[in-house]
Amino acid sequence: MILCLIPPAATRKHVPSRAMQALVAVAITLVGLAVAVEAAFARPFVDAAGRTVEVPERAKRVLAAGPPASVLLYTLAPETMIGWVRAPSPDEAAFLTPKTRGLPAYGRLTGKGNTANVEAVLLMKPDLIIDVGSTAPTYVSLADRVQAQTGIPYILLDGAIDRTGETYAKLGELIGTPERARDLATYAEAMIAEVKGRIDSIPADRRPRVYYARGPRGLETGVTGSINTEILDRGGARNVAESGGASGLTTVSPEQVLAWNPDAIITLDPAFRRGMSTDPLWSTLGAVRAGRVYQTPRLPFGWFDSPPGINRLIGLRWLAGLLHPDLFPEPMDAIARDFYKRFYHVDLDAGQLDTLLKDAEAARP
Repeated sequence: MILCLIPPAATRKHVPSRAMQALVAVAITLVGLAVAVEAAFARPFVDAAGRTVEVPERAKRVLAAGPPASVLLYTLAPETMIGWVRAPSPDEAAFLTPKTRGLPAYGRLTGKGNTANVEAVLLMKPDLIIDVGSTAPTYVSLADRVQAQTGIPYILLDGAIDRTGETYAKLGELIGTPERARDLATYAEAMIAEVKGRIDSIPADRRPRVYYARGPRGLETGVTGSINTEILDRGGARNVAESGGASGLTTVSPEQVLAWNPDAIITLDPAFRRGMSTDPLWSTLGAVRAGRVYQTPRLPFGWFDSPPGINRLIGLRWLAGLLHPDLFPEPMDAIARDFYKRFYHVDLDAGQLDTLLKDAEAARP
C-alpha cells in the first residue's frame, strides 16, 4: 500500500511550491518502488505450449478459461476458484463443496460457444488464467491475445488423459500446492496404469466395437483420436467412428450408424437412451436389442465427457468394468466413493451413490 504524501486540498495552499514538488517526486518514487516489488514477486513459468509467462509467486485468485480447467482447479484447490464457467445446476451443486456452489458464473473464454469477454474477466480480478486441453496454435493465439488485452498471465495446460500427472504437477507449482498435486497425480497415474495393464491382455480384435452417441438424436460423436473419446480406446473398446479426415466432434447420418452396427453404445442424454427401444432407427441395432447401451454418470461432471477433463478418470475405470467385467470385478460403488472424496471433496451418502450409478448399468432390452 502507498501512503498519500500530498497534503489534502484544504491545506495544500500553505505548502510552498518547491515542497509540493518534492512530495510529488517522493510519491512517484514510492509508486516505482511498489511496481518493482510487485515485479520481484513474479517469476517465469513455461506452460505446456512452451510459452514463457511471468506468473505470480503464488496465484490466489484463479480464473478457469473453460470447463476442463474448472474441473482441474476444483479438484486441486477449490479455495483459489473465483467462479464457474457455467453455474452448477441444483443436482450438480449437491455433489460440490458448500463454499463453491454459489460462486458466480462468468462464461467461457475458450472453446466452442465461448461467451466471456475481456470486461467480464477484469471484473473478476484474477491474478492468473488457466486453460486445459489442446495446446494447438489456435489456443496459443487466444491465450496471447487475452493476456495482452488484460495484463493477466494466461497459462495453457495439456488436457490429454495420459498427461494427467504432468498437468497436476504444473498446476500445483503455479498455485503453491505441490504436495496435494503429487497425491492426485499419483492416484490418477496408478488408475490409468492399472486399467491399461488389464486391458492390454485383450487382443484388439476381441475388443467390442463401441459408438459414442451425443445429443438428443444421438448422431453427434467423437472420432478416433478426439479428446472426447480418449477413454474408449483406453477402456478396452474400438471406436466405430474412424476419423476419415474429421477431427474432434462430428455429426453422422442414421445410415452410417446402421452400417457400423456397434456392439455397444455409450450415451450422455437420458431422454435419448429411454427412447431408443421404440425409435425406428436405434431399435434395429443389435446393441439396443441386447441391452448393451450404457448411460454415463454425469454428476457433478460427466464421467465420459462433458467436459473432457480430469472427470474422465472415474469414467475410464467405469467403462473398462462395464465392457470387461471379468477383468474388473471390484465394486464400482467403493471406487466411486474413494474418487469423490479424493478429487471432489465430498463423502457420498447412499442416496448420492444410488443417483450416480442407478442408470450406469446396461439398459434392458
